[in-house]
Amino acid sequence: MYVASSKRLTLAGAKKMMESATAGAERAGFAVAVSIVDAGGHAILVQRMDGGRFHTVHSSTTKAVCAASNKRPTTMTGAAGQSLDTMHALGLALAAGAERWTAMEGGYPIIVDGECIGGVGVSGANWELDDQLAREAVEAIGAGWKIDKA
Repeated sequence: MYVASSKRLTLAGAKKMMESATAGAERAGFAVAVSIVDAGGHAILVQRMDGGRFHTVHSSTTKAVCAASNKRPTTMTGAAGQSLDTMHALGLALAAGAERWTAMEGGYPIIVDGECIGGVGVSGANWELDDQLAREAVEAIGAGWKIDKA
C-alpha cells in the first residue's frame, strides 16, 4: 500500500482541550501556558494565561512536541522508556534538539483509534498539576494517551 488514511485533530478539538486545561489551571490558582500540536509537532493552538511567565510558552510547546513524537507522556525516561539520570536526560535533549525533547512532566500524546494525532503540553504550575491538566485535556475530547499493545 502506498497511501494511508489518517486522522487529524480539528481546531474545535484543540479549543476544547485548551478550555479544559486553562479552566483547571484557573480553578487551582495557576496561570499556565498550553500548547497543542498536530502529529508532526506543528502548533494548532498556543495560549499563555494572563500572569503566566513567558518561558512557559516554550516549555509547553516542547512538552507537546515530545509527547507527540514519542507517542507517550513526557517523563524522566528515554525514547525507548529506559530510566535516565540527569546527565543522560540533558544529553538526549541536546541530541534531539531543545525544542523536541524534554524530561519534564506535563506532555501527553493524543491517541485516537490507536493513532497519535498530536500532543498537548502544559507548563506553569507544579509538575504534578501540569501533568494532570494535560492528561485531562486529552480526555476532554474523548481521546486516549496510551497506544494499545494488543
